[in-house]
Amino acid sequence: MSAASMTPAKWLATLAAGALFGFGLALSTMVRPEVVLSFLLFKDWGLMLVMGGAVVVTLVAYRLAPRLLTQPLLGGGFESQARPLSRDTAVGSAIFGVGWGLCGVCPGPAIAALGTGNWALLWALAGIALGALVQGLRAR
Repeated sequence: MSAASMTPAKWLATLAAGALFGFGLALSTMVRPEVVLSFLLFKDWGLMLVMGGAVVVTLVAYRLAPRLLTQPLLGGGFESQARPLSRDTAVGSAIFGVGWGLCGVCPGPAIAALGTGNWALLWALAGIALGALVQGLRAR
């Protein structure tokens, strides 16, 4: 979706969804790398409940929304975007997982953590941006 096609209602919905997502990440303490690392080391199962709940809500929404609504609330249409697993996807997923496991930082929670004043995560975000840049240049 381009910025030109964004209506005020879509801007407001995007802002509200982002704020709700960031609030949920902060409330679940997923914005704290030490909590994420504790989860990844199987010492803290709280985030397992958070992630499991998110997966269940997403599955229900993806299955029910197209059946209950003729189109999304803000226009457009429902689309299935299943893509085959490729080598690039597997390698990228592995690199992402290793990075997440080493530092306990995922892009969404890292951005949300800036709102909590955790400015040290700017280093992680710089690394994420650099990785995205390298991938973009390689893909060309």
